[in-house]
Order: sequence, then C-alpha cells, then structure tokens
Amino acid sequence: MERLKILITTDWYEPVINGVVTSVVTLKEQLERLGCEVRILTLSENGQEGREGAVYYLSSVDASRIYPGARAAFPSGRCLEELLSWKPDLIHSQCEFSSFLAAKRIAGKTGIPIVHTYHTVYEDYTHYFSAGKPWGRRAAALFSRLVLKRTDRVIVPTGKVERLLAGYGVDRPVEVIPTGIRTERFAPGKKGDPDRMRIRRSLGIGPERIVLLALGRLAKEKNLEELIACFGMLDEGTELVIAGDGPERESLMELAGRQKGRERIHFPGMIPFEETPAWYHAADLFVCASQSETQGITYLEALSTGLPVVCRRDECVEGIVRSGYNGYTYETPEEFAAFCRLLAGEEDRRRRFGERAVKTGRENSARRFGERVLEAYERTLKEKEGGGSFCSLACQ
Repeated sequence: MERLKILITTDWYEPVINGVVTSVVTLKEQLERLGCEVRILTLSENGQEGREGAVYYLSSVDASRIYPGARAAFPSGRCLEELLSWKPDLIHSQCEFSSFLAAKRIAGKTGIPIVHTYHTVYEDYTHYFSAGKPWGRRAAALFSRLVLKRTDRVIVPTGKVERLLAGYGVDRPVEVIPTGIRTERFAPGKKGDPDRMRIRRSLGIGPERIVLLALGRLAKEKNLEELIACFGMLDEGTELVIAGDGPERESLMELAGRQKGRERIHFPGMIPFEETPAWYHAADLFVCASQSETQGITYLEALSTGLPVVCRRDECVEGIVRSGYNGYTYETPEEFAAFCRLLAGEEDRRRRFGERAVKTGRENSARRFGERVLEAYERTLKEKEGGGSFCSLACQ
C-alpha cells in the first residue's frame, strides 16, 4: 500500500514555541508513526529560502507591526516547485496567512484537497489591529469565511471554536479533534525530583513553598495582569512564576513590582522546549486567567504532570479542567484566591487532584490525536475522489 503523502503548511514552526507549533510537531510525529510521509512548509526566520530535511522554508520578511514576531512571505520559488514534484496527496494548513496562500497555490495546481486547522480566535486579538471590538468581530467573521471556503474540511480543537465558526456562517464540514499530549514526555514528577530542586534554587524558592506556575506567551490576550493582581490576595507561603516571553513582559514586570507580594513574583523568561516538563515538576499548581485559548495544550501538559489547575472559566476547558475533580475554574478574583488557598493549604486534596489530573492527561494522548486526524484525511480524500482510500488505519 502506497504511503499517504501529507504536506503541512504553517506560518510558525520550531524553534518558535506556541500552541500552533506544539500541535504541528505532535501531528507530524504521529502521522509518521502511522506510516505517512510528512513534509512541512513554513516561513524562514532569516528571510532566506531553503530546506532542512523534510522542512521547507519560504523566503520571508518581518511583519511584527501586524503581530509581534510574525513574518510574511509570497508563495513562490524553488520550495514550491520541489513540493509540486513530490506530489502530495493532501495539504493540512495550520495558519491563515502566508503559508495558506502557498497551500492554495499548490492545491490549485494539483487538485488535491486542503484540510485546515483553525487555531486562533481572531476577535480576541483585535487589540493588535482594531480599536473597536465590534468592528474586530465582524472582520474576524468575514476573514474566517473567506479563508475557510477555500478548504475541504476544517478541524477545530474544541467545541468552543466549532460554535464560533457556526456563528460566523462557515459552511465547511467541521470536526472537533483536540490536540493530543505526548504523555510519555509529560509524565508526573517523582518525590525528590532533582529538576524540581534545581529550578527552585535558580529562583531562590525553598522546597516548602507552594509554587503557582503560569507558562506561555506574555501577551495582552493572556490576561496575566489579572493573575498578578489576584496573587496579591494569597498568603506569604506562595510564589508565582510567570514563565515565558512576549510583548507584554516589561509592562507585566512593572505591574508586578507595584503589587503586594512583589518579591514572590518571578519572571524567568523563555523556557527551552526540552525544559518544559521540568518546570511543571517544579510547581504545585498551574494557573491561567486567559479566555482567548482555542485549545487546552498547556492545561493538558500541566495535568499530565500531576498539577491541579486553577483557571478562568471558559468553554475551551470544558471536559479538561473539571472543577472540584482535578482543579477549579473561577469567575472572580475572590474565587481564584479561595481555590488557590484550598489547594495550597491541604496537601491531601492537592495529591488527590494531582492523581486525577494525570488520568485526564492520559485520556488526551497524542496517539489518538494522530489517528483521528488521519481518519479525517481519509474522509476528505474519499469525498474529493469519489471513493477509495490511500492509507486506512486498518492496514497500518
């Protein structure tokens, strides 16, 4: 049986660390495990076109005026010609801008289908380009319809995004497939974990302290200001670690410097990809105030390592963070403080919640993620070709 050839197009790829990159890397690994041949088309960080193994880089220019760290490219050149010669069976696009233009061009020349994963709720990012939220929502809806009508199937990570696209009037087939977690990588920490002690020492935090960890991009839409303000309501035995980097880092550090308990708020900066599990192991609780998430990757990573989660109530965590089971969801600063105090003050409760957290992580494995996406490819190919399967799971 001939292997299915999948081209994944994305504006973001390693070494960038964000939810899109995590999803793409996980998907590539799982599709290859299932017997597919996978290549990546992305944007060059140094501006030069090139290729490294299965990864192709389009020449690009800085576009950070639109969004911090973004780049733009025109889809042409040797990379596209090589990929056309490779003759992929299906394109899985992951972003709606430059790499999507490349996906459309290749699909137009070959007649192959495009499956698209919709990662970003653009109306939550209107502060980057729109002073008016209502205008931003209308623009996001129009933009999403225009992009997605050029696709054959849409994958979304949560029911929250499925309902959003229905409200936008998107008429493509939509499937909910959460990004899975490599549970073997995010295994629970063990008692006396040397990484836990090493990281705490680097921050000047003693072993007896309760550490709240927020990990991710330091951007306005993440609502980290709320975490900093809420932390001021907690007892002196707690520490807040805000790990990551982004455009709001300096302003967040200034805000933290004015808050009660400022000496217990830490900004270690960007965490190397391979170090992420160790930072979860160094913490006791995972906290998040964002309501702009489309997929709960960091929540699942934290849960898989045994961390109870305290986060803003949001549709994206439905079925993941189960309040009173493996964490708590809050709506007010007072609730946040109360839930954190409860878990910080009761070691037995924290242990029980942690054990349940690990079970939740295992329910959302990377393996199942890859299988479900491959099943979606097969449905798309059958619809496009009028029957016939390239790579059924039954023959793996």
